[in-house]
Amino acid sequence: MIALPILGGILVLLGDRASGKGGGSLQRWVGLLASVATFVASIPLWTRFDRTTAAMQFVERHAWIPMFKVEYFLGVDGFSMPLILLTTFLTPLVLIASWDSIKLRQGQYFATFLFLEGLMIGVFAALDALLFYVFWEAMLIPMFVIIGVWGGARRVYATVKFFLYTFLGSVLMLVAVIYLYSRAGSYSILDFHALPLSITEQVWIFLAFLVAFAVKVPMWPVHTWLPDAHVEAPAGGSVILAAILLKMGGYGLLRFSLPVVPDASALLAPMVIALSLIAIVYIGLVAMVQKDMKKLIAYSSVAHMGFVTLGIFIAWTIFGRTGDTPGIAMGITGGMVQMISHGFVSGALFFCMGVLYDRLHTREIAAYGGVVNTMPHFAAFMVLFAMANVGLPGTSGFVGEFLVILASLQANFWYSVLAATALITSAGYTLWMIKRVIFGAVANEGVAGMPDLNGREFLVLGAIAAGVLLLGLWPAPLVEVLSASVDNLTTQIMQSKL
Repeated sequence: MIALPILGGILVLLGDRASGKGGGSLQRWVGLLASVATFVASIPLWTRFDRTTAAMQFVERHAWIPMFKVEYFLGVDGFSMPLILLTTFLTPLVLIASWDSIKLRQGQYFATFLFLEGLMIGVFAALDALLFYVFWEAMLIPMFVIIGVWGGARRVYATVKFFLYTFLGSVLMLVAVIYLYSRAGSYSILDFHALPLSITEQVWIFLAFLVAFAVKVPMWPVHTWLPDAHVEAPAGGSVILAAILLKMGGYGLLRFSLPVVPDASALLAPMVIALSLIAIVYIGLVAMVQKDMKKLIAYSSVAHMGFVTLGIFIAWTIFGRTGDTPGIAMGITGGMVQMISHGFVSGALFFCMGVLYDRLHTREIAAYGGVVNTMPHFAAFMVLFAMANVGLPGTSGFVGEFLVILASLQANFWYSVLAATALITSAGYTLWMIKRVIFGAVANEGVAGMPDLNGREFLVLGAIAAGVLLLGLWPAPLVEVLSASVDNLTTQIMQSKL
């Protein structure tokens, strides 16, 4: 799965070089086939996954840099496997959606997304910390290129800001990884989990990891790069940025911060909970005043990702108050389900924004109105995804947020009250946007002439709609996949290393 998209990207670039045209139908088909083949290769991860164990599965382990005990060490568990499947599912849809909308260097555009897909899968599968860091940093390059080459008018500013925020945070993660290697004698993340550390060591390591992962989530106040990156990125870049890249921050907290430094995580959990609640409440209010549709969806992502960090770090408050490990598992499960759901919903909303932009070439909410009159099929999909963004029962957006709010209620009544305000603010900005864009009289001649979805667009939005409804109506399969890993993590974080 790591090699297929990268080799596909190389083939696309070689085809570009041979044709001398910077793109073409053949290169696009090669890119799409490579991404579809990667998705097909990922299906056995689900069908052959053992849901009864928290042990790493599908493990590959080879010497890489023997001098420093660095290994090519890969494997998946209940946390990483669903995120890999989300990546392989969405990437072909991004390429299909970009089939005609990208006019400049089409082949190179497809190749860049294929490189990005391989590196993102590497991040979720890496069990060697230095290998994880290599994938983590290398992944910035294709996203930098996607925004910088195919982005909007302020793309250079957005790419530099995106790169600086994420790279500077990652440097601190590298320092923490090297220190843990000096103590453990290996770069194996599983060895880090078993390493005893003093509280001082744990606090410094936790802060180093937090900076790196908080930028990627992104948590308040290091979220300011996200709206700029989203606004300037092409539609496909926005989809992958919101649906996959943001999840790497939450995944990093689950893979590194909680099991490696549980005592520091417990000590500093109130700080993370406070930052999460600020993101949920304050950023939700910020989203309500946005005039740019992409900015509104971007700020919505920050607010909804606050549920992920809240669900993860609420564990210690629940344990200190009630000692209730099922409540802890509920919070972590809710955070993971919210990550998968947000991947579907935010990706879908950015796809919808891309459909509108292709037709009217503006992101301003005020430029639209009455879209349902000319694009009824599109309107039906966008209203569905808006309902999921609000957290309507029966959609994927409800499940994760409901579990996190229930867990918050066990920890502290006021935590749950503040978290539940998201149900009000998200309804406010989402439904207000839908009212102004979709309903009412046709606003201008441009909207009146907009054609409804073509077959390619219908396929993309239909596939994501199926995921949103399936996860909302039947979350049990995902919860079963997570169960053993969540229980194992709960046991790890409740055992002091002091």
